[in-house]
Amino acid sequence: MAPQPPRPYVLNEVTWKAVKDTRYEVAVLPWGATEAHNYHLPYTTDNIATERIAALAAGYAWERGAKVVVLPTVPFGVNTGQLDIPLTINMNPSTQTLVLRDVAASLAGQGIKKLVVMNGHGGNDFRQMIRELQGAMALFVCTVNWYQAVDLKQFFSDLGDHAGEMETSVLMHLTPELVRPLAEAGPGRARGFKIAALREKWAWAPRLWRKVTDDTGVGNPAAATPEKGKKYVEAVTEKLGNFLIDLAKADPGAMYE
Repeated sequence: MAPQPPRPYVLNEVTWKAVKDTRYEVAVLPWGATEAHNYHLPYTTDNIATERIAALAAGYAWERGAKVVVLPTVPFGVNTGQLDIPLTINMNPSTQTLVLRDVAASLAGQGIKKLVVMNGHGGNDFRQMIRELQGAMALFVCTVNWYQAVDLKQFFSDLGDHAGEMETSVLMHLTPELVRPLAEAGPGRARGFKIAALREKWAWAPRLWRKVTDDTGVGNPAAATPEKGKKYVEAVTEKLGNFLIDLAKADPGAMYE
């Protein structure tokens, strides 16, 4: 099989020769995490899925005329509740703010007008960081949780949020060689808070992972299939790709009706 040519919308694959002649309208920054994902998925599941989906969405937009570029993935997220699990790597929100500020300032200084932080980890929340950046530089910054772009209930029966049916199906489709047999996976049973308000999620506190789950999963992966992953990823790609097209066309100074 002949090697695939570099994708002009993925910075990991292009050179200065291509970049210097392209006026990019939107930069996409995938941001994941490094953490255990049950017994059957790799530690870097969030990074793998987010990077692949960002590239698919950017490709969809590029083919329709939008000049979009996917930056290298930031592989560490907020994992303060999992630091007792070996090789979980935590990046505090305060550190994330500094990283995001430096990336945004670099892009703004180069004339790129729009940045999308494409988030793939539930522990990350970039909204307050973006509020802090707003007005500090000539750059429109927004964030997208790709796993919330479409309704999970249309594709999956188990809606667990960590190494469950959705994430397992996505990796079965995107990188099947990295998924262990489902017979090796734990059931992903999660213990809820005793306090009703926290259990109902109108009050919030971070979860201490080892107190919540025995196998590090939250959600049963047993019903996962690559076919479900394919249908879901295609739907997410189209939704995100159309968003990138709209954003590429938009004037940052006229974003409201």
